Amino acid sequence: MAWIRTVPFEEATGKLKKLYERVTGPGNNVDNIMMVHSLRPHSMEGHMALYKNVLHHTGNKVPKWFLEVLGVWVSSLNDCAYCVEHHFAGLQRLLGDEARGRAIRAAIEARDPEGAPLEAAQVLAMGYARMLTEEPSSVKEADIEALREAGFDDSQILEINQVTAYFAYANRTVLGLGCSTKGDVLGLSPNNSENPDDWGHK
Repeated sequence: MAWIRTVPFEEATGKLKKLYERVTGPGNNVDNIMMVHSLRPHSMEGHMALYKNVLHHTGNKVPKWFLEVLGVWVSSLNDCAYCVEHHFAGLQRLLGDEARGRAIRAAIEARDPEGAPLEAAQVLAMGYARMLTEEPSSVKEADIEALREAGFDDSQILEINQVTAYFAYANRTVLGLGCSTKGDVLGLSPNNSENPDDWGHK
């Protein structure tokens, strides 16, 4: 599951056990990206709070399915198969259009966002996410203005920025510690956006 020692759900005690109970999915499954934090429960708590608030919060205005597109895109750019598989499954569930989801993924794999069945503003957001992922110092104020002109308000631009930045962190957590999808249930997420304290994966 990872290149470092992790504590199984059955052996967890104290704060770790409480955190595991908050993030579990079916059959007490804990995603490996969370379990890799098990030797430092406080970093798991920080990771989960960031993830929940950036990607799964009722205050977001950008459609959640498109935030998942950005997550799959950034993860693909970073060659993080773990996050691609998890978040593509989540994207498909949210989008509810299997053929369109597959077409979006094909465009992502071809590094051709323009070929995806997306709106022009969404393709532009993917271009911004690519710059921020691959050459962060190349991003200029003009790139933000272009997103505004495409129809995103500043709060939505912040969401796009934060999702892109979050996946840089998540991808490096996974790739740097050798997380695999073995034992994970793909596509589960804390979907109760109305309650920021509900971290349960369903």
